[in-house]
Amino acid sequence: MIQQKLLSIPIALMLTLSIILVGCDGSGTGTSGETGTLEVQMHDAPANYDEVNVFVESVEVNNADTDTGWVEISSPQQSYDLLELVNGATTVLGSAELPAGTYEQIRLILSRENNSVVVDGKKHSMFVPGGTETGIKLNVNADIEPDITYTLLLDFEAGRSVVERGNEQSGGIEYLLKPVVSATNEAVTGNIAGTVEPADAEPFVYAIDDINATDPDTLSSTKANADDGSFKLIGLEEGTYDVSVNPTNTNYQPKDITGVDVAVGGTAELEIIELSQN
Repeated sequence: MIQQKLLSIPIALMLTLSIILVGCDGSGTGTSGETGTLEVQMHDAPANYDEVNVFVESVEVNNADTDTGWVEISSPQQSYDLLELVNGATTVLGSAELPAGTYEQIRLILSRENNSVVVDGKKHSMFVPGGTETGIKLNVNADIEPDITYTLLLDFEAGRSVVERGNEQSGGIEYLLKPVVSATNEAVTGNIAGTVEPADAEPFVYAIDDINATDPDTLSSTKANADDGSFKLIGLEEGTYDVSVNPTNTNYQPKDITGVDVAVGGTAELEIIELSQN
């Protein structure tokens, strides 16, 4: 059931290595000399692994209509465990002052080989297939305004990005990293938060598009905190959502909460969600 819901995320939101971006106004920047700040944060949807470690070399934006105009925002040169960035947690990949204007291009440069996945306590190397020299390129509409910080949220989906190839019978499983990332402007999003009881149900929690009932889309997902059952779904555009709670502990039944309204800049706080035993 979990896999089915994750796969229902709309294809239009998936931004992969092959996406090429074009600046909307030729230069992407204004001419006034004024500057604003672009901050890039990363978070993740849950995945059934112990760890998913991704090594980020640099973060860049493009201020021209050609592939020669990339400007480096930051150079983290470090590994991030994506599974620590769930349930509302984020990490700042970089922040930089930029000339005011519109930027439609951003990319992550990843190491091809310094990535790993931990499965059942065992660490496996995970490499990125060829073609990553140009990075993971994402479509964004980052309007940098003078003296304002624009925060871009990158959802790096570990569950869809880790690809298993081969099997134990044929000599073992090989792990590839084929990044699937989506981007949203934090300023035009809101959140949903709540608590599931009992916490040992260890449920996955999904925010589902409430408008398109015939073909609903999962727009955000997380796993409730194993200690206290708390959860937070972030980066949701204003609208109405259904929240689906799906326990990994099969002793408990799933539960849906309908009609949850999310406002820009706000957090919809749900009452305690109590799960019934089977």
